[in-house]
Amino acid sequence: MTNKALYKLVYQNTRQDLQEGKVLVKELLAPEMLVQYELPIYLESVSAGFPSPAEDYVEGKLDLNEHLIKNPTATFFVRVTGNSMEGAGIYSGDTLIVDRSINPKHGSVVIAVVNGELTVKRLSKKNNKITLYPENTNYKPIEITIDMEFEVWGVVTTVIHSVL
Repeated sequence: MTNKALYKLVYQNTRQDLQEGKVLVKELLAPEMLVQYELPIYLESVSAGFPSPAEDYVEGKLDLNEHLIKNPTATFFVRVTGNSMEGAGIYSGDTLIVDRSINPKHGSVVIAVVNGELTVKRLSKKNNKITLYPENTNYKPIEITIDMEFEVWGVVTTVIHSVL
């Protein structure tokens, strides 16, 4: 699948989906790599404890595309709804950066298609069994069986979470 095919896919969650712990993808977006946003990056790191005096100069420029996207042709963004992945720091409304070029392995957080629906879960590969685990004890794992439609679309590399 090319990035052009991923510009926008919208899934609507039903109340039952959310109650069953399905974290469905609301939008699928391709990265816009033609535009570079080089923002200043400061020499001093920010203190999470006591404040330190601010530096009067900038170290250089930081392009978030370059910093967060390792393989632009295999990368897409998804916006999440639902709360089954809160234990992994993934909340409803967050944007995920997903890389299709990374080989999913045991423990990876993945975007998967299960019976035609996109979901984000932690992948488990044990004893020739595949299970998708939520990161919220209120929800049950999804054990993948031979009669289910299943495909991993990519590995989640970054969570973008607004603090506002």
